[in-house]
Amino acid sequence: MSTYNFFEQVNKNFDKAAKYTRFDKGVLNQIKKCNTVYHVSFPLRRDDGSVEVIEGWRVEHSHHKMPTKGGIRYSHKVDEDETMALAALMSYKCAIVDVPFGGAKGGVKISTRSYSVSELERITRRYTFELVKKGFIGPGVDVPAPDYGTGAREMGWILDTYRQMKDDLNAEACVTGKPIQQGGIRGRTEATGRGVYFGIREACSVKKDMDALGLSTGVEGKTFVVQGLGNVGYHASKYMTEAGAKMVGVSELEGAIYDPNGMDLQALMDYRKETGSIIGFGNSKELPSNKDIFTQECDIIIPAALESQITGDNANGVKAKIIAEAANGPTTADAHEMLKDRGALIIPDSYLNAGGVVVSYFEWLKDIQHVRYGRMNKRFDEESLMRIVKELESINGKSYSEETLKKLTHGAEEADLVDSGLEETMITAYQQITEIRSEHKLDDLRTAAFINAINKIGTMYEQMGIFP
Repeated sequence: MSTYNFFEQVNKNFDKAAKYTRFDKGVLNQIKKCNTVYHVSFPLRRDDGSVEVIEGWRVEHSHHKMPTKGGIRYSHKVDEDETMALAALMSYKCAIVDVPFGGAKGGVKISTRSYSVSELERITRRYTFELVKKGFIGPGVDVPAPDYGTGAREMGWILDTYRQMKDDLNAEACVTGKPIQQGGIRGRTEATGRGVYFGIREACSVKKDMDALGLSTGVEGKTFVVQGLGNVGYHASKYMTEAGAKMVGVSELEGAIYDPNGMDLQALMDYRKETGSIIGFGNSKELPSNKDIFTQECDIIIPAALESQITGDNANGVKAKIIAEAANGPTTADAHEMLKDRGALIIPDSYLNAGGVVVSYFEWLKDIQHVRYGRMNKRFDEESLMRIVKELESINGKSYSEETLKKLTHGAEEADLVDSGLEETMITAYQQITEIRSEHKLDDLRTAAFINAINKIGTMYEQMGIFP
């Protein structure tokens, strides 16, 4: 069985793209190095009175723009290499979607299922204390967010702890992905999955690429399997099915199922909530192992779990024509080459799962500005639209129904503006990547995405005068 060093995999992709940029070796080495790595250990008093030592990390990969930004992951698999790799990906991801942050990442080495809520709160608050103590968190310094194993609850604990330690007017901007009542933003929960859908939709709209794959344009009618029905996988699947795609396979912790006739997502979620498992749902068949989900017949694979899932050991069995990387680093470098040589279209993680950081950026801006999106203009826009509609009624000699009037004059609320900003960002970023791919006559999107990121970060370093 092959073993994979995650940070090494990221740097292999970086080096491949770096050949197409104008920067010398020294500049490139600076870009891909992690600037700061903080490894912390602290004691936890368990509910039963015993004491356990908890390990955690916070890595700031690049300070070319501040603050740095990246999620906090709770997993028994967390280690320094993974945290460094994810921090690096965050730098490139932010650059690709033009979000003005440097990349960072955090992790605590625990399995959340093994701890009570009160224990998780104590872990989160102590981890935050360590970050504050060493200057690894703050609205203008380093801004965490949720990741695997964490959510709005943990982000709320982080904010509360930061506030207790810092007298900061902009404290709410020290972390994103918070509950709405604590300065969170509407649309953040579904942001990454929504962004995955927008990215897949953009890829499927390029006729030249779809013709090469033997597929029609558009999402409608395409079949897909998803690995992981967490927040990202669920919302990506939700928007895919709403657009007319058919979900034919799912893999989760308890196993994997497949049904070529398709599955109802909400019915599956209800079944799992009731039984505690996806196994046995409807007419689906259980697969021998979780990773067998990748070898099933479908048009699109959406890996939405952890890194290094499609590797050199199983890539040859992949039948899908599109691999949509909703997770970070789900495809290893050797698997990428094998899939690319077979003609598959790989939509890279550094672009596709950037929806979370895009909307986190909107949340950070909201908290810095201390005003909710839509508050200033919603009523004005509605009144302006109503005047236009009334003028049209007068000209046409007909009146619109109350329901139609409501739709025509609806002023944008926070969720509408967030969704619009996310869609615009994902569309623009995909166009940039495809233009770079065409310019350099490349046969894959990942290299084009990395070229895009390296050019932006390298130019920023030059403008800062770091390399005279």
